This record gives sequence, C-alpha cells and structure tokens, in this order.
Amino acid sequence: MKASSRSKPLNIALVEDDADLAESIRLILENSDQEIRFVGLAHSAEQALADFPRLKPDLVLMDLKLPGMQGTECVSRLTALLPDVQVVVITVFHDTEAVFESLAAGALGYLTKPVTPEQLLEAVREVREGGAPMSSAIARRIVQTFHRPGPSSQSQVESQLSPRELEILRLLSKGCLQKEIADEMQIACSSVRTYTARIYKKLHVHSRSQAVAKYKGITD
Repeated sequence: MKASSRSKPLNIALVEDDADLAESIRLILENSDQEIRFVGLAHSAEQALADFPRLKPDLVLMDLKLPGMQGTECVSRLTALLPDVQVVVITVFHDTEAVFESLAAGALGYLTKPVTPEQLLEAVREVREGGAPMSSAIARRIVQTFHRPGPSSQSQVESQLSPRELEILRLLSKGCLQKEIADEMQIACSSVRTYTARIYKKLHVHSRSQAVAKYKGITD
C-alpha cells in the first residue's frame, strides 16, 4: 500500500463471506496508489458487529448475502454503533427492494458484482470526495423509480413488501385462512404467522381487515 503523509489514510474494512473474493478485494485495496489502510475483514455480520467498533473504519464494504444475519440488518446496526462510518454495499442483488432497503438502512453506495479493480477504487475515491458510488444500472433504476407517476395505494403497499409477503397478503385479501395459505404456498403455518406479523408491522396495521383495506385502497 502506497501512502502519503500529506493526508490521513482512509481506513477500510470489509464484510464478505467468500474467502477468495475477500482476499482479492484486500489485495486491490492494499496495492492501490490511494491513501488507504485496510483495517479489518469479517466473514459474517456478527463478526463485523463484534470487531469493527474497536477498529473504527471510515468505510465498510458490505456484502448482503451472508451466513446468519444478513447484510442489510448489519448495515443498520453498524451505522448505529459507528455513526460516522460510511457503508458501500457490494452484492449480486440488483432488485429494487434490496437497493432501497440497503439505502434506508444507512448505506451510502451500492455496487453490483462482479466489480472490477477500477470500479472498486473509483468507488473508494468517490467516498473520499464526498460522493455516493452507485453502479450505473442501480443509479438508473433509482432515477426511474422517482420518474414514475404517483403510485396507487396498492402499488405503495406492494413496494413495501417482499414477493412472499405480498403473495400472503393477496391470499389474505381473498379470505384464505392461515392453514389454506400454508397449503397453497407449501410452507408451515408458523411461517405464515411470521410473514403476517411482518406485513402488519410494515403496513403499520394491527389486523387482517386493516391490512386488506390498505392493500385495496379502502378508507374509512
């Protein structure tokens, strides 16, 4: 790693469960001509939450698909523990839900794999200069979202739920019982209850009738 005494190095930590990819990213960072200090690697969200508060990185590169706790939740918890840390997601997920969940959790940028050495170092440079690095396809997706006409009540609900939660809400709106939903989706009744609770929480409602009314755009 080449460094200059003229400015403070940017301390970078990485959360990545793929050992080969993690090593590749570490080498790219350490051999760059930017003022970078690689301070830590975590192979899980739990390890990152345990180690990074002590390491105090300026920037964390975060994978989303991790063993155990997923990256989005880690972003939220890590930014609460380290208010000054900046997080850039590096992931294979490119769907709108994953993007907005990550940004809402506190991520500053979002890159989709595979990321070239040039893209990685450019993202680091952008962070140092106060920017928010995004893969071009992700930036376009975000712009397109804001250019769409105002959403209906149903589309607003759909944007808040995962595909599985949305399917359960659709079945609830048809009057299906939890056992019928479990049979239809080939999952356990306990899973249906868990998903239903998440739906209520995301929609800020307390019953099936309220959730269905919100989905159908019914007002009192």
